[in-house]
Amino acid sequence: MGRVALRVQPGAAKQRVVGRIGEAWKVAVAAPPVDGKANDACIRLLAEICGSARSQITLLHGASSRSKLFEIKGMDDDAIDRRLSDATN
Repeated sequence: MGRVALRVQPGAAKQRVVGRIGEAWKVAVAAPPVDGKANDACIRLLAEICGSARSQITLLHGASSRSKLFEIKGMDDDAIDRRLSDATN
């Protein structure tokens, strides 16, 4: 199981991986930070980028924060970093 720290920008015009900010990856999601919609959007984005099922991705920390920690089953940290790096716009 791999873990990835995200810094989330909710309410963006386009969903994308922006790049690295320190140890975390900055991602932009279109969903607003209301009722867990931005969290769900992060899970969908990670699932798409990593080729994982949404059920394999768990939010471990930061449900109400812009800084979040996710765990992805079936991938290690290096594989997650490679996928996010490849998806950087």
